[in-house]
Amino acid sequence: MGKKNKIKTRKGVAKRFKVTGTGKIVHHRAGTNHFGRRKRGNRKRALRVQSVLQSCDAKAIRRSLGKIK
Repeated sequence: MGKKNKIKTRKGVAKRFKVTGTGKIVHHRAGTNHFGRRKRGNRKRALRVQSVLQSCDAKAIRRSLGKIK
C-alpha cells in the first residue's frame, strides 16, 4: 500500500485570499495600486473594503489553499 500524495498549499494564493471563520473566502478588490489621482474618493473607499469571493470561483481557490481551510 503506497503513500498518498500530500496536498501542497500554493503560496501565492495563500497570500491573496483568506478564509473567514464561517468558511467564506475574502479577497482585496483590484484597482487600488496605481492611477489613484484619476479615481474619485468614493470609488477608492469602496475598493478598500474586502469582498467575498463568488461561490463558482471559491471551489478552485479552496483546492489551491490545500490544508488552510
